[in-house]
Amino acid sequence: MEMIAERGLEKLTMAALGREVGMSSGHLLYYFGSKDELLLRTLEWSEGRLGARRRQLLAQDTPARARLDAYVDLYVPQGHRDPHWTLWLEVWNRSLNADAGGRDRQAAIEGAWHRDLVALLAEGVSHGEFRAVDPDRVATRLRALLDGLSIHLAIGLRGTDRPQVLDHAREFTDQTLGAGPVADA
Repeated sequence: MEMIAERGLEKLTMAALGREVGMSSGHLLYYFGSKDELLLRTLEWSEGRLGARRRQLLAQDTPARARLDAYVDLYVPQGHRDPHWTLWLEVWNRSLNADAGGRDRQAAIEGAWHRDLVALLAEGVSHGEFRAVDPDRVATRLRALLDGLSIHLAIGLRGTDRPQVLDHAREFTDQTLGAGPVADA
């Protein structure tokens, strides 16, 4: 992940990676079969670690709003060339030519983030912390917003920084979810 973040995929060769990890490029290809498979497995490994952190923060005994803020904080890249997000961008780019199995594996990663967010939003609605919304619809919209802004941040688009992205997400969730049920006007 660090090599991808530092150099980008176009400059990452199996030979250079092999030197970095003390293996030959032939060994890497033997174990992974292709650069695409290596990237996807690295992403799955990274997401496994991130998923454990996400599950831990969502299991905390705190209000749904606090856990939603923590979810967003975990989701958003730390900054330009964030290794996890750089890897995601490379895998997404290569997914145009991915086989069905690769697409299914990417969908499983995306699905875990989505399911956890839907469950959190549904809990917040059921406890009256959020206004009555369709949790699946709001989760889809929030993740699309986070993905778009996170891409800007990860690629270093001028005028985009992490506090700004978090502010946009907070504004969206405040406007969309409110604080408890909304009275009829």
